[in-house]
Amino acid sequence: MDGHDKQNRRRLLGALAAAAAGAVGARWALAGDTPRQAPEFTGITRWLNGPPQSMAALRGQVVLLDFWTLGCINCLHTLPALRDWHARFAPKGLRMIGVHTPETEAEAAEAAVQAAVDKHQLRYPIALDTHYKTWEAWRNRYWPALYLVDRSGAVVFSHYGEGDYARVEEAVEATLRAKG
Repeated sequence: MDGHDKQNRRRLLGALAAAAAGAVGARWALAGDTPRQAPEFTGITRWLNGPPQSMAALRGQVVLLDFWTLGCINCLHTLPALRDWHARFAPKGLRMIGVHTPETEAEAAEAAVQAAVDKHQLRYPIALDTHYKTWEAWRNRYWPALYLVDRSGAVVFSHYGEGDYARVEEAVEATLRAKG
């Protein structure tokens, strides 16, 4: 490869990096339309690990909502942190709710979701949002997506994708400490 080809390659890689950075920025900008008040669960076909839940009944409690699907590797990577938070923060008042919104038809099968819940030892309520009604009410666009709701029902924090667990944990702890 001569010097001219190397320069063209650097320019191409630079342009691709800039485009990727712009796409990430657009992703976060789109997240800005997250509802300020937590929408109600809508169109849930079934609840696993307990009776049906409602945001109205959860008012006065801190809620961490996790949109996930069983075929999403990033979602699966978040499950150890979610299990840990449930074990540590549920006794302090955190209510966790999983919202399984399938990406594919195969992921919509209730038996497959139940098998994943059992395999990954998820003990908190899981809503089956097979028809994307709750997903749409929350204006969600990503798997996994975490939304933290304070005691007044306001969405106070959101996180998309895996990683940055310390930041999520700090938000949970601060919201649990807050009066209101």
